Amino acid sequence: MTLPLVLLPGMMCDARLFAPQITALATDREVLVPGLTGADSIAALADTVLAAAPPRFALGGLSMGGIVAMEVIARAPERVAGLALMDTNPRAEMPEKQATRAPQIAKVEAGGLATVMRDEMKPSYLADGPRKPEILDLCMGMALDLGPEVFTAQSIALRDRPDYRDALARVTVPTLILCGRLDALCPVTRHEEIHRLVSGSTLEIIENAGHLPTLEQPDTTNAALARWLEEI
Repeated sequence: MTLPLVLLPGMMCDARLFAPQITALATDREVLVPGLTGADSIAALADTVLAAAPPRFALGGLSMGGIVAMEVIARAPERVAGLALMDTNPRAEMPEKQATRAPQIAKVEAGGLATVMRDEMKPSYLADGPRKPEILDLCMGMALDLGPEVFTAQSIALRDRPDYRDALARVTVPTLILCGRLDALCPVTRHEEIHRLVSGSTLEIIENAGHLPTLEQPDTTNAALARWLEEI
């Protein structure tokens, strides 16, 4: 029996982040993309994912979604048959990054969501390429659709998240570590660290991609995910 695949999107993203993966992978398995909304802690978001997920499933997450995925497998390892961590960070947030959260939240709550996304977040997302404007427009659309309340809650959840390195060392299921070579937010070195922590994991570096290889290099990303799913 083919297990369902649960994909968790990054901050201010929805299922559109994984549109190419849904198209490629949903031919032979159910692909679910729950929203990471309605709570301001990683723990509560993980509880929401587990409440909605099938009894056993493959789990992938990108960026914030990867952080929630780490919490999910730490809480319910018996339910997760395989783990894919993409463009993410296993560490607690650094104080200098935490200090940027309150000013961003204040700007967003004053009506500046589009400005914060345009000036402070989107410039770090993508590698240069012909589809960069199109993907940035999609990122803005996802963020505006989710709105300022989600931005605030997700910012707090990321600010207060724990360190997951000890939890990753206990992961025993087939695990894919994937990131864009040019990811400025979650660099390759972070993924090399995860690869060392998770025994038997596979590390895939996607060339010509930044923080969102699912959209920047979908075919290469899909192939890596398909190889990982074959192991489960």
